[in-house]
Amino acid sequence: MPGDGDTHTPRSENRRLNALVGHWRSQGQTAATPSEPVIRIVGSDTYEWLAGEHFLIHRVDVRMNEEHVEVIEMIGPYDPASRTYPMRSFDNHGNFGTMRASVDNDGIWTFTGETERATLTIAEDGDAMTAVWERTDNGSDWRHWMDMSFIKDS
Repeated sequence: MPGDGDTHTPRSENRRLNALVGHWRSQGQTAATPSEPVIRIVGSDTYEWLAGEHFLIHRVDVRMNEEHVEVIEMIGPYDPASRTYPMRSFDNHGNFGTMRASVDNDGIWTFTGETERATLTIAEDGDAMTAVWERTDNGSDWRHWMDMSFIKDS
């Protein structure tokens, strides 16, 4: 996918992803269900540009209770046809998935996949974020899944 006319220049819309760039301390927990207890989540998220700034690399390194989870995700480049940023993720348990990200005029990000979706809000000063995640088993009935908070490391 070419940029704004120059195949080596990223699309100008990719600049909106700069709000995520940095190293973040992350924590949160899943919502309890009748069959699943609360799972506490602690670790880090790092967002950095791949050279050329066409793709943002997102690395997750967390503990979910005692389980170690690592994820690498590629975000971008901006797709003008859908007005979204494609996302592709891979984890240390052999899982992979795709989602699409979008951002509104207030800077609220939405990540949407087939069975998961999230709303990410970045604080005005850019040093904190919160995310509310939902899941579905049937594609139409969404239930609260987890809450996460992120503090940018200085």
